Amino acid sequence: MNKFIFIDIFAGIGGFHIAAKENGGHCLFACEIDAIARDAYEANYGIKPHGDITKTETSNIPKHDLLCAGFPCQPFSIIGNRLGFDDMRGTLFFEIVRILQEKKPPMLVLENVKQLASHDKKRAITRILKSLNEIGYKTYWKILNAIDYGLPQKRERTIIVGFLNNDIEFAWPPKIASYRPLSKVLENNVDEKYYASKAIREKRHGLHKSRYELAIWHENKGGNVSSHPFSCALRAGASYNYLLVNGERRLTPREMLRLQGFPDTFKIVCSDSQTRKQAGNAVPVTMIKRVIKEVLNATSEAERRKKQDRQRALSIGRIPEKRDLRDRSLAYI
Repeated sequence: MNKFIFIDIFAGIGGFHIAAKENGGHCLFACEIDAIARDAYEANYGIKPHGDITKTETSNIPKHDLLCAGFPCQPFSIIGNRLGFDDMRGTLFFEIVRILQEKKPPMLVLENVKQLASHDKKRAITRILKSLNEIGYKTYWKILNAIDYGLPQKRERTIIVGFLNNDIEFAWPPKIASYRPLSKVLENNVDEKYYASKAIREKRHGLHKSRYELAIWHENKGGNVSSHPFSCALRAGASYNYLLVNGERRLTPREMLRLQGFPDTFKIVCSDSQTRKQAGNAVPVTMIKRVIKEVLNATSEAERRKKQDRQRALSIGRIPEKRDLRDRSLAYI
């Protein structure tokens, strides 16, 4: 599958878009309720996302091969109220189901917070998987960490993949042995506005001594400070001083985007505060890129095996020859 069509639901600033495009995908439809994020998306990809998915008719969504969606995580997040499906935002998952039922794309990749996997004694993810299975999708899920796929950020996310072809055997992408060093992520010349106040810097240094020459210091809710040669998870609603480089300064918007795997060609067209929020809400591009690659590989391998089996059957005269050996055609471009 060198080329395929995908749609980007709950698109944010397009982490899925970059990951799919770099695997040969072409986006025909995107949807994002945040107006400022839509502006950033359009500036970078030339596509103006639709707004509220609940007000989007399924008939207006084009046929596609892959549905991508980082559906709203607040209902399941450790920093949300954890109401799950009792939260109205939790029901937005069923907007994905609505599209899948109507359009029947052969593949899907969904992303959410780590806590989705354990929320409500696993009832939330069980319900999600059951909903997908009931409309014909064979599903796999796993908690993946961005740091295992080349990014210097400890960011765990629940990933769900699904296939209409039940003969597909999917394998999760292998981990990468090393991640990008902070020296390749952090900017050399940073404006003074990013530095924390003298009081905050003195407090951090009074609480912690780092053994790393270059590190990102993290203060948790209990006030404990730790440092690592990578970042803890970026969070859209976290304190501005949640993460400090060497206990001194905040991350710049470009650095936050790099930590999520966005290339430097990504245009920053919004304010610093909005870009921080957008980066904190984004999916880790490098990790998702590898997941999509394995989804495509699994689909191609299943098609190869099916053709091989049919050719073998043809050779012994068991079935009449047919031109199209696929159960359904993909929306190739």
